[in-house]
Amino acid sequence: MEAYLGIDVGSVTTKLAVLNAEDEMIASLYLPTAGSPVAAVQEGLRQIRRELSSDVKISGVAATGSARYLAGAIIGADLVKNEITCQAVAAIREIPDVQTVIEIGGQDSKVILIRDGIVTDFGMNTVCAAGTGSFLDHQAARLHMTIEELSRRALFGSGAVRISGRCTVFAESDMVHKQQTGHNTDDIIYGLCRALVSNYLSDVGAGKDIQPPVVFQGGVAFNRGIVRALREELKTEIIVPLHHEVMGAIGAALLVHESVPVSSSRFKGFGISEIEYQASSFTCNACPVACEIARLADDERVVACWGGKCDMWEDKVLNQGA
Repeated sequence: MEAYLGIDVGSVTTKLAVLNAEDEMIASLYLPTAGSPVAAVQEGLRQIRRELSSDVKISGVAATGSARYLAGAIIGADLVKNEITCQAVAAIREIPDVQTVIEIGGQDSKVILIRDGIVTDFGMNTVCAAGTGSFLDHQAARLHMTIEELSRRALFGSGAVRISGRCTVFAESDMVHKQQTGHNTDDIIYGLCRALVSNYLSDVGAGKDIQPPVVFQGGVAFNRGIVRALREELKTEIIVPLHHEVMGAIGAALLVHESVPVSSSRFKGFGISEIEYQASSFTCNACPVACEIARLADDERVVACWGGKCDMWEDKVLNQGA
């Protein structure tokens, strides 16, 4: 059975999605990157393989996410695409008339404006993480509860407590102060959700014309408190797709299905999950820029080099047939 694999490797989580020839989901996976994207991709391939029937043939594979070049080199990707394109394609497939995509992950967030099925503008977070999932993870740990419990209890908060959302440091000190003055914990939790949304809209969404339908994607969309806060702040319905956490991977799979002819995939096969790779880096002295180049190798050869301002090292690896 013809199938297409999309892999989205982020800083916090790695997502995989397999679509059939009709672009229907037949398998998906969401697992922590845990600081090791190579190991996460290999583990993802091992797990997703067990979910597929023996007659499934991967006819195309694409990589996206912050570690997309690394993932693409490992798997033999037919296509490597940025997250904006993949998230937008998946959203349009799910909600054809979507005008705004809000995507919040563990350490990055983005807004994508779509008009008549075309991306017209986008924005991404700065170095601040106060508008991302790590903000809530940190505060949940401070409250000695799981992120699932925080999500549930946020629905019972009254909205009476305002927490500074300028950064995690201010938010934590503000939260401690509210606890010390005896405010209800559920109100504090919902205040944290509102702080994340406020930071997101003032940073990522600054100056953006956010129009409905609004689709909310990414792992943070699991948090019902954030969905509630977005709905109240934007004063519109927030659509959360069924597979919101793997939409980047879905978009990658959709794109590779469109662009790669059947039987011409460069996919290296699921056996690459058992290969031992060595990661290293070096400084390129070919010019005064002195780029730091990342390098991935197996026992026999250099598989990939990336990270330079030019494509010199990427081209060298390609010319060697890697």
